[in-house]
Amino acid sequence: MNLNFDKQPIDILQALANWGLIFGVLVCIGLAIALIMSVANNKKKGVSRFFENLGEGLRDLFGMSLKRLGAIANLTLKEAIRRKALLVFVVFAVLFMFGGWFLSDTNNRAELQLSVYVSFVLTAIGWLIFPVALILACWGIPEDIRLRSLHTVVTKPVKRSEIVLGRILGFIGVGTIVVGIMSVLGYVWILRQVPEEVQSRLVARVPVYGSLNFRDREGEDSEAGVNTGDINPYRSYIEGASKARAKWTFDGVSPGVLQTDPETGEAALLVENSFQAFRTHKGVIDEVLHGQYTLVNPETDLRVQLPQFPIYEFRQNLAWIPRELIYYNEETKETETKDLFDDMVSDGKLIVEARCVDVGQFLGMARPDLFLRLPDRPFASSFFKSVFGIWLMMVLIVVLGVTASTFVKGPVATILLFTLILVGTGFNQFMDDILSGEVRGAGLVESGIRILNHGNPIVEKPESLEESAAVQGVDQAFTGMLWGVSHIIPNFNMFSFKAYTASGFDVPMKVAVLPALLMVIGFFIPCLMLGYFSLKLRELEAK
Repeated sequence: MNLNFDKQPIDILQALANWGLIFGVLVCIGLAIALIMSVANNKKKGVSRFFENLGEGLRDLFGMSLKRLGAIANLTLKEAIRRKALLVFVVFAVLFMFGGWFLSDTNNRAELQLSVYVSFVLTAIGWLIFPVALILACWGIPEDIRLRSLHTVVTKPVKRSEIVLGRILGFIGVGTIVVGIMSVLGYVWILRQVPEEVQSRLVARVPVYGSLNFRDREGEDSEAGVNTGDINPYRSYIEGASKARAKWTFDGVSPGVLQTDPETGEAALLVENSFQAFRTHKGVIDEVLHGQYTLVNPETDLRVQLPQFPIYEFRQNLAWIPRELIYYNEETKETETKDLFDDMVSDGKLIVEARCVDVGQFLGMARPDLFLRLPDRPFASSFFKSVFGIWLMMVLIVVLGVTASTFVKGPVATILLFTLILVGTGFNQFMDDILSGEVRGAGLVESGIRILNHGNPIVEKPESLEESAAVQGVDQAFTGMLWGVSHIIPNFNMFSFKAYTASGFDVPMKVAVLPALLMVIGFFIPCLMLGYFSLKLRELEAK
């Protein structure tokens, strides 16, 4: 599996603009519906009654008592424990008691076993907290209404907004206890299960990625390398023993990226690659292919060719580049010495070129297949960031579940939330592909016309469709609606960071953690408002 490292840090301003647009539209629609209903029910006093209710609602939302919130949250926590919510630990304990029997495989390399253990723990935590959060959140308020315990609460000086928020905080507290205990036990279990020979790999690598460009076999610049027939265009290939090159440009290179070479004990730049080989002929079957790096100063075009190195596929290929570079200059025919930062780095930029040495063979690479490594962080850093992602997913499930339970009954709320999770997990990426234009012929009307004409998305758009303003207008309208739906339905895949941790990488804050956190905050505010008004307008006598 290839991690998508091409994700860019979130644009906070753009995210806020999108959130404000969707939130504003939904609020306007809700206010319009409420105004129409108020006028229909109260005739002449409908408008004044509408603004009275609106003002009362805003006062309730912004005038909540922390003491009453704490009391409701504490009561919710005790009720959840009384309802045996913590029995999930029994299932968790059974999984870890016998999991090692089925996960251990002496045929796998030790580093692959490490990835299996980490994935197992994080998957177990996620899948065990999922039903607990779902059932508690969706059934809490409906059960209170059925048992008439909520009738007693609303007669007290307690606001409906405090009931909704107190329930959310209480269920989050239960989930936090469950996730916290399971994560600590899982972390200890991983440390005990990992073989001693790969304990050193139990770290969180911090990569620095650059931008990738190619040169073809003639030495001309190219956006991509050679396609060797792989249906997945993730990697491009460069031809061996030619002028073909893969060129990475790194920014922000400074002496702070240096580490201590374990062999020489001197400061050096650590470069890691995970190139793939494609053989056009068998060659010497028991020998690996070879590559070679060339450091290039982007300003002076000074080139330093480094020694060749073997390419071991599906493993970490490390190269320690010393600060003092001693190389043979092909032009002067002399051995020269250059300083890595004084002579090769210009304004923090450094270019690393890679080539394939073997004749008739190819090396494949993508942008994340070569990176500079900063000093490693502890494994706990990456592991507990992944746990934090699971916790954020649990918080969002609780928020959505409690909100749904304020206007529908428990079973319906459960089905509704499960459907949202299913769509947000399995179809969100497909909607993004349609909106980005990667899916050709994706317009609703255009696709229907293509089907009727026995066409397919590969065929160019007919002139009749290109010139039809009606077809284009309807398709753009539906595309806009799809854009709104893709932002309203949360993308639950954003909360899964286990691929980073299982692969031995640190979870990046700006690329992974921050977007997930902002998504939870973005849903929390409108869900709290919707839950309050739904519970305020709901007939509590209706079971």
